Amino acid sequence: MFKNHLKIAWRSIKKEKLFTSIKIGGFAVGIAACLLIALFIKDELGYDKHYQNTDHIYRVVLQGEMNGEQMKSVHFQLPFADALASDFPEIKKAGKVNTSELFGAGKRGLRVAGESQNNFEDGFVFGNQELFEILEINLIQGNNTSALTEPGSLVLSKSKAATYFPNGDALGKSIILDNNTAKPYTVSGVMEDLPANTHLQFDFILPIEDTNMCWTNQNYFTYVLVDDKANVQELEKKMFSIIENYVIPAQMERGRAPDFIEVLKTIEYKLQPIGDIHLKSDLKMGDGLPHGDIRFVWLFAAIAGFILVLACINFINLSTAKSANRAKEVGLRKTIGAFKSNLVAQFLTESVLYSILSFVLGVVLAWLLLPSFNTIAMKSVSMPWQSFWFFLIIIISALSIGFIAGLYPAFYLSAFKPIAVLKGDLSTGSKSGRLRSGLVIFQFTTSVILIIGTLIIYKQMNFIVHKELGYNKEQVVIIEGSTILGNKSASFKNQLLQLPMVQQVTTSDYLPIEGTKRNGNTFRKSDEGNEERGIPTQIWRVDYDYIQTLGMQLAKGRDFSDEFASDSIHSIIINEKMASILGYANPIGKQISNGRDWTIVGVVSDFHFKSLKEDITPLALVIGTDIGAISVKLKDGEIDKALTAIGSIWAKNVPNQTFNYTFLDQKFAQMHADIKRMGKIFNSFALFAVMVACLGLFALSAFMVEQRKKEISIRLVLGAPFKSIYKLLTLNFLKLIGISILIATPIGWYVMSRWLEDFAYRITIGWEVFVGAGVIALFIAIITISYQSIGAALMKPLKSLRTE
Repeated sequence: MFKNHLKIAWRSIKKEKLFTSIKIGGFAVGIAACLLIALFIKDELGYDKHYQNTDHIYRVVLQGEMNGEQMKSVHFQLPFADALASDFPEIKKAGKVNTSELFGAGKRGLRVAGESQNNFEDGFVFGNQELFEILEINLIQGNNTSALTEPGSLVLSKSKAATYFPNGDALGKSIILDNNTAKPYTVSGVMEDLPANTHLQFDFILPIEDTNMCWTNQNYFTYVLVDDKANVQELEKKMFSIIENYVIPAQMERGRAPDFIEVLKTIEYKLQPIGDIHLKSDLKMGDGLPHGDIRFVWLFAAIAGFILVLACINFINLSTAKSANRAKEVGLRKTIGAFKSNLVAQFLTESVLYSILSFVLGVVLAWLLLPSFNTIAMKSVSMPWQSFWFFLIIIISALSIGFIAGLYPAFYLSAFKPIAVLKGDLSTGSKSGRLRSGLVIFQFTTSVILIIGTLIIYKQMNFIVHKELGYNKEQVVIIEGSTILGNKSASFKNQLLQLPMVQQVTTSDYLPIEGTKRNGNTFRKSDEGNEERGIPTQIWRVDYDYIQTLGMQLAKGRDFSDEFASDSIHSIIINEKMASILGYANPIGKQISNGRDWTIVGVVSDFHFKSLKEDITPLALVIGTDIGAISVKLKDGEIDKALTAIGSIWAKNVPNQTFNYTFLDQKFAQMHADIKRMGKIFNSFALFAVMVACLGLFALSAFMVEQRKKEISIRLVLGAPFKSIYKLLTLNFLKLIGISILIATPIGWYVMSRWLEDFAYRITIGWEVFVGAGVIALFIAIITISYQSIGAALMKPLKSLRTE
């Protein structure tokens, strides 16, 4: 019997080639989209799940309230980890790591001792031996228990060892960093490359040589391995003793005000599971690491579900719409004795066969699209061909989805009464039906919501790109790794200024883009001493040409000038945000202190130095020496010519050293790359959903025309104009699309308003977005329907009537 069902199903598929293609194609597109989303979600949820002790590894988070604002931070004092390990038996190990460029982490020049060529490498961090053990870092060369115990040692990744020591023997070799031959580093270990889906990425790890054991400077991430029998909530409460026993006494020794001490008493420590760091980190004081967003994961999961539902709806719509075509078959089979159960089994077999073919095509399509998807998502996911579970899931999904999607059509078609069918009473089987109308509305409601999302994401990204930032990011070249110039930096700067295509030059590694140096400090009014709560502030060391080179504007006072000897000693320029918090009507000439007194000589207009998701915060500029990066403002003209000239000057000053540069506008774009990336993924899957919905609409309109051929032919014979026939076939569909737009508009507004709340600086959602989405949906629907409608209006009526 099953073999017979299979034969009839195959004949049915071959008979209706167009609609078979639409059924299978629509299903396959939906399956491919779902599979790509599933691979993306699996990768995102798989971050930091590879450790044997995943459930017992935590990162410490500090949270509290300061100056009326909620604060979260993962930066702790150097002795903090040691105190945790010694004071709490529940903590088996406590590791610390410093990723700040301020202390030499991040990017550095590197060369093997005895060679002259320096390479600019990223991925340097400082860590202790316990960090190795907590993060289960495996050494393929060296001793796992002592690789970072000696000063001047260095552990590098397997891939970097292969680059610099191609003979495979790196252990004991000397490496020079930043051309500092007086302090060579010795390779003490080679570690396996870290997995791509771990939140903390590095290729080089140096031992912590910082000896400042004070409890007032916070620069280190702290990771702990907790005993599996420990109560984490109770441990978090007990950890407050760190504040009481170490932090408060240290701050009181510095003479901090009583109200500041009271603030410290409100602080609490939380233990964040390492598996939550990538997707669930909401840090007001960021960790500088790339993160995902759990909300995007659930959003994409919802989109995958919707796409799959849309594909199933297409199947149901197409199956019930062609009921008149199958009615005589059902009537004849019932007349000769077929039971309803036989017919249900027949139609379910067809449904499952469609599903299997669709899954095969969908998997192939996903495999073909995966390289493009990886490029858009900046991932390296692959099809798990070698995993048994993958094929098991595909087989179970194909059978179950085929069965579920075929249930309604099977019972609907098998319920036809043979006498009524053979009398021809089911000729209107595809012309109406509240269920089909409802399903079309659902499809296009989903599609319109996704179109609204796509338009708002585009507008927000466009807003970010064109927003006034408070500085000019155009035509600015950033020369990286310029510490290698050493005492030649001033001469190099003067040589650049001699080039006709160079407008300004500044030397500072503190730039208004993420990934450059940051230095947090606390300021207060000098005349109030320690009686006032401090203002958390970024303090940047810059040179005299910084403000002019980056096109910043002074709101009050003056710029730094080498004509004032005091500028290099105690002059400071603050931003408007800091001036506002200080409460000075005119801050010029006023003094503020961070343990050292500074005189305010200028107020720079607020400029963005973080992502536009975050508010502008207090910032201060002081004159200092920091040659980690040199920014060159170019005149409008030939950039290539300017770069060639700058590279030539670089080569003369530091022969055999790589000339590394980037552009300020590119670095700004990288700050928002995650948003842009998620937007592209969202847009891609929105396109998938609209495509599936259009396939369904196309098929339904085709069946509508097929079932109304006789009526259309009679109307044409009686003189009905083209316009009348076209309106007859499209108006009902357009009404359904209109209803979809009305339903989708408030839902789309609510969902995207919530998304925009993440941005401190965002667009206002205007009526034009919803009008635009509606017009796009109507245009897509009209194009989809018109192919069949125009063909029907132009057909020869006599030929159609002759075949009826």
